[in-house]
Amino acid sequence: MANIDEIIGQAPPRSIWEAVWPQRESYHPSPSDWRDEVIYFLLPDRFSDGREAERDPVDRAHPANSRPAGWMWNQWAASGRDRFQGGTLRGVISKLDYLRDLGVSALWIAPVWKQRPVTSVDGVPAPDDPHGYSIQHFLDIDRRFGTREDLVELVREAHERGIRIILDILINHTGENWDYDLGTPGHPQYVVRPPYAGPGGRLPFGAWRDGTGQRLPHGTAPTEPDHGVWPSELHDPEAYTRAGGDGGGWGAGGDEEPDAPYRRADWFSRDLDQSRELQTIIRIWSYWVALTDIDGVRIDTLKHVPPHDATLFCGALKEFADGLGKANFLIVGEVGGGDTIEERYLSLIGRNLSAVLETGETRRLMREVALGQEGFPFPDAVEEFFGRFATHGVTHRSLGSAYVSSLDDHDDLWIDPQLRFGALTPPGRSEPDPRQVTVGVALLLYSLGIPCLYYGTEQGLTGPEESERRWLRGKDEGWGVRDLSGDRYLREAMFGPEHPRKAGAAGRPTDDESPTAAHLFDTELPGFGPFGTANHHVFDQDNEIYQRVRMLLATRAAHRALRAGRQYLRRLGRADGGYALPRPGEVLCWSRVLAGTEVVCVVNPSLTETRGALVEIDGALNARTQALTVVANTAEVGGVTKHPLKSTATVLPGPGASRHIELQDLPPASVLVLTNEFVD
Repeated sequence: MANIDEIIGQAPPRSIWEAVWPQRESYHPSPSDWRDEVIYFLLPDRFSDGREAERDPVDRAHPANSRPAGWMWNQWAASGRDRFQGGTLRGVISKLDYLRDLGVSALWIAPVWKQRPVTSVDGVPAPDDPHGYSIQHFLDIDRRFGTREDLVELVREAHERGIRIILDILINHTGENWDYDLGTPGHPQYVVRPPYAGPGGRLPFGAWRDGTGQRLPHGTAPTEPDHGVWPSELHDPEAYTRAGGDGGGWGAGGDEEPDAPYRRADWFSRDLDQSRELQTIIRIWSYWVALTDIDGVRIDTLKHVPPHDATLFCGALKEFADGLGKANFLIVGEVGGGDTIEERYLSLIGRNLSAVLETGETRRLMREVALGQEGFPFPDAVEEFFGRFATHGVTHRSLGSAYVSSLDDHDDLWIDPQLRFGALTPPGRSEPDPRQVTVGVALLLYSLGIPCLYYGTEQGLTGPEESERRWLRGKDEGWGVRDLSGDRYLREAMFGPEHPRKAGAAGRPTDDESPTAAHLFDTELPGFGPFGTANHHVFDQDNEIYQRVRMLLATRAAHRALRAGRQYLRRLGRADGGYALPRPGEVLCWSRVLAGTEVVCVVNPSLTETRGALVEIDGALNARTQALTVVANTAEVGGVTKHPLKSTATVLPGPGASRHIELQDLPPASVLVLTNEFVD
């Protein structure tokens, strides 16, 4: 055992089983309930480099003013697809006050582990991996992001501000650190991505790659930090399934099959054999928990790990964290493929898995409800979205703890076009309207689940203006179409880099260089800045969208019912005196109810029309309630409202024992929150 300062100043361990184990005097405790937290997900390469003071903010009204002379859209798009932009861990540290002021209480940070330093094999170009999922060294930080010292400092500084840290980890695969041998003895023919080997098949191991992308001699193990993969325990060829996978196999096999092809095959990776290497994998990530004092992990591609091995890993990591005093250490699994497989993994792994990342039907429905048709919610989508919670096989309390939900992320799987919610143009409108983000964020924050904001949402990122998107289309189809543009437009760099990094090793600093050294950047390309700009940032705390999101976060923090209460879609009053669910053109209302407290959430999703409504509330809870008090109204940001903060709405009798409130003049894209709880 050694203290943290002694360890982080040394070279990373070469063997995880021979590593000096870190020890602290104390560890940061877990929250009692993760439903009380709001997570903010960021890609360190696309968030901040800490140098925003050297740049002007984007001119949102006239984005063209924030583009250099000779601007070319194809160059901006090329910069964003495969190049590192220059964000760093120290940049994240510089924005912790910004995040705290927004109301964020936890950061989920995309992988920061060391990637391969080159972007070619035998001279054949291959893209960089700016989102960080192709790991070459599991015990080191990629120098493009910083150092192990930077990560430890980030966690410490975040904890001092009341912000928890969740790191993105991988247990399914490594990067493409070696190639297959499909030749004959004495005549090797190395292949990067061979076809799938078939059920139970294992292909011959070929050769490790060195730090330049060339192959080491056959049978030679890695010795240098840039060669092969580390720690050394992963040098054994038997540590990998060696099933290939190029050109097929990914969709086959049932979810109950531990050896289903999608659990054995490679996909721009080298798939680990968890049945052999599980103890090494457990020890690697336990080491990082002890070293950094993080509060949780998000496990990438958990679906591709056999359920038995996934259960053992999650249980062991939770137990290790519990031994450090982190009794509610968060483990979130990425289980792509929809609600059914997400629920199955929650059931299979049980309490060892805290929650799954919701990327299926619920996210799609949330976006549909928030975007709507010509600004109004689809009635079927509204009923399906709220009905999903009402008909779920577990209680509201369990459901709220079991899902991390979001409007967007860096992949937006199962969504086409692959664009941020704020960049979508509602039917009947020619331009996206950043105000619609307010509606989406309200649904995210105030419905069941642990909410996760994707970086830049609070600034209403929409991509380039509509008039410029024609330059970004592919094959006469819309911009952001899946498989044509990829997911690049989900990943604008908030800090507004002037240029991206050079490709591969040329853009990676040495141990003695600053990650922001000028010679590491490619002056031939513009940076992939926000709103289709370069050299301009969007860290604007006076921006209307930031202020609205901040208000919604503060309201959630102030009212426990919005975090832990039961959830009910509310009906609207009709001319005949009865109630009915909302129709197109009407406001959307739902309640969160907890132990006698009702908090009513009201959204006008129209981007053009002011609306009003008679909103049904719980008759039994409010039989003696005289009025509900307004605790949030986003219309107060930059305007005048009919229902200002701390004003009241009288509780009126309806048919029988029912009760309702009357609301008037709700501005477009506004959110109103009221409660029967005493408000000082």
